[in-house]
Amino acid sequence: MQYLTEPLFHIGSNYITAGGLIAFAVFFGAGLSLAKLFQSELFRRFLTRLKLGKNFVSIIPTIFGLATLIFFTVTATNAAGIPLAWNQPLPGISLTLVQIFLLVAFLLAVFWISARTKSFLFNRFLVNSGLDRSLQYAVSQIVSNIVLVVGVFIVLDNAGIHLATLTVFAGAVGVGIGFGLQNIASNFISGLVILAERPITIGDRVEVAGVAGQVQQIRARSTVILTNDNITMIVPNTKFIDSPVTNWTYGDPRVRFRIPVGVAYGSDLDKVRDVLLEVAREDSHVLDEPKPTVFLETFGESSINLELVVWSREMSYRPRRFRSDLNFAIARKLREAGIEIPSPQRDINFREGFVRVELTGAEKRPERAVAEGA
Repeated sequence: MQYLTEPLFHIGSNYITAGGLIAFAVFFGAGLSLAKLFQSELFRRFLTRLKLGKNFVSIIPTIFGLATLIFFTVTATNAAGIPLAWNQPLPGISLTLVQIFLLVAFLLAVFWISARTKSFLFNRFLVNSGLDRSLQYAVSQIVSNIVLVVGVFIVLDNAGIHLATLTVFAGAVGVGIGFGLQNIASNFISGLVILAERPITIGDRVEVAGVAGQVQQIRARSTVILTNDNITMIVPNTKFIDSPVTNWTYGDPRVRFRIPVGVAYGSDLDKVRDVLLEVAREDSHVLDEPKPTVFLETFGESSINLELVVWSREMSYRPRRFRSDLNFAIARKLREAGIEIPSPQRDINFREGFVRVELTGAEKRPERAVAEGA
């Protein structure tokens, strides 16, 4: 076994032996295996059972994997014969490896406490407060952000990273990074304005910047909207401040729908009105109050244009489906009542000459149209 302790080569003033290389390989391999375990689906399911939240389930495996690799790499390097002290400050910074690990652990704890604070306030503490549910969410989100910011400041200060010493650095690079961070800061402030002013709340159906759907989350930087196509859209919070926003359910969830209908000239308009009102009454999504009504809009070139006006509460989340169902029902009822929905018509007058017209079909006979005299 003497060959295991004989020096093979040296790095700086440290001699590396065969035993040291074997120890390095063992510790480094163990670190890779454990890091791979932290990245596995089994570990993610374990975190999910602890109810840590989706953000933690996605970020903790990566942090644990990196921390494991760093720990075992340093241990393997020490075992190989190159001393790396855990309690000695690293070059260029005043923190040791132990302090860095503790700093990461405390920061994770702050994020977890912030998330649990929001969950506790929204799901337990404020449930029976009598406040509107959307206001409860806004209060929970604001308190959670305060806990996060204060916690991060406390952890950094206790780790020896005094915020006062960062002012010089911030002044030196602030101009350079200010343009890059201005959008993030603007979205964050917009998020606070949304939570405080509440132009939108969780569950509202909104249209903004070409995106239409139901509000799922209002986060610090962005708002999550789920469209009717089941597509999740991430919209920056500034869009809800500096762009026109259509909120279908703001204040009163009842929404009025206007369905245009055209019928042929000569139709019995009273009968048409009765048919349209019957369609509205038979649809379970149409509200009884305000009552459905029918307006005669215009006398068009090819049709008499009417408009069926109905109110609905829940169908504001599926307006296209609602209009489609009503149009199908209107087309069926008008056909059953013998009322014609005309196609566009044009009258053509010829000042002179003749035009030969041949009809296609079972019988073909030439027709002659005599033009009006000039």
